[in-house]
Amino acid sequence: MTSRFLFVGSTQAYSGKSTAILGIAQQLQARQFRVGYGKPVGNSRVTTDPVPLDMDGHLCARVLNLPPPCLAPTLVFLEDWLKQPHLLPQAAPLTAALADYQHLTTPDVMLLEAPANLHEGHLFGLGLAQMAATLDAGIVLVVRFQSLLLLDELLMAQEHLGERLLGVLLNAVPTDQPVQEILVPMLEQRGIPVLGVLPRSRLLRSVRVGELAHHLQAQVVCCPERMDLLVEHLSIGAMSVNAALDYFRQGVNMVVITGSGRTDIQLAALEASTQCLVLTGSNPTHPMVLSRAEEMEIPLLMVDMDTLTAVETIERTFEQVRLQEPVKIQYVQQMMAQYLDTERLLSRWGYPCPSG
Repeated sequence: MTSRFLFVGSTQAYSGKSTAILGIAQQLQARQFRVGYGKPVGNSRVTTDPVPLDMDGHLCARVLNLPPPCLAPTLVFLEDWLKQPHLLPQAAPLTAALADYQHLTTPDVMLLEAPANLHEGHLFGLGLAQMAATLDAGIVLVVRFQSLLLLDELLMAQEHLGERLLGVLLNAVPTDQPVQEILVPMLEQRGIPVLGVLPRSRLLRSVRVGELAHHLQAQVVCCPERMDLLVEHLSIGAMSVNAALDYFRQGVNMVVITGSGRTDIQLAALEASTQCLVLTGSNPTHPMVLSRAEEMEIPLLMVDMDTLTAVETIERTFEQVRLQEPVKIQYVQQMMAQYLDTERLLSRWGYPCPSG
């Protein structure tokens, strides 16, 4: 098919759509395409200048250096509706507003970020299949690898999206899984082209200490100027100090969570590859721990919650991590250049030609 519009969607939230859009856009820009961006269904409005966009849209516009004529406005911000649920019965299809995207003539191609899953936005006529039909657009799905059984998920998506599905990107694939040997051939045999297999990256899954502090509603006891440190791994200090020493040596760029009374565990963690120490409970920080943390420039966070709740909060933060830091953006560009089959994508898309 040939269309200026390409939706990048997913079957589940936090699958890597924004990452994929940035990577695809950078590859197209390197081939002299003038790229446009839009996200019809957004989460929370962060800017209206030059057009309404949510956080993902604002990031893409900034990183790709897109001028206003290459940006399509977000049509629905879901958080606005959730704050005023009594207005939901008045929700109406926004098909005509979406069709106005076709008036954006400056870009050669428009990359459109789809909602969190195949059905979100349906109330407004902005479900993925609905939007693709309105704009006669192709679709690439980004799927975060969980197991080889995601074949079922993709077959259902293929049935739902039909011939508009141009292919899939398999994201966050562990190196020890037989994806290339088993899953990719099975998908190809069933008419689902695999446009790339993106390896799992600890860097892309990492979280800023400041984000952890925000989600934990933590008190920053030490090193507030180090909130930009990146955490890649969660370790729980609930064992003997000898076991903890061996355990912590195996981790890299950790956030260690332990009770505020476990001074021995805290000191052991500060001697390992620890980026942040989270203390639960009401015990004051031991002066020896505070002094060592300041010396090592490792932030200490005190939280008013039990260890289990804090662990669940941190794990949820890892699962919902967003692309923001320059080092991650640079990594995405390198990863997509290596693993995305851009030529095959363009072929499936119909080779839209740059206007020069």
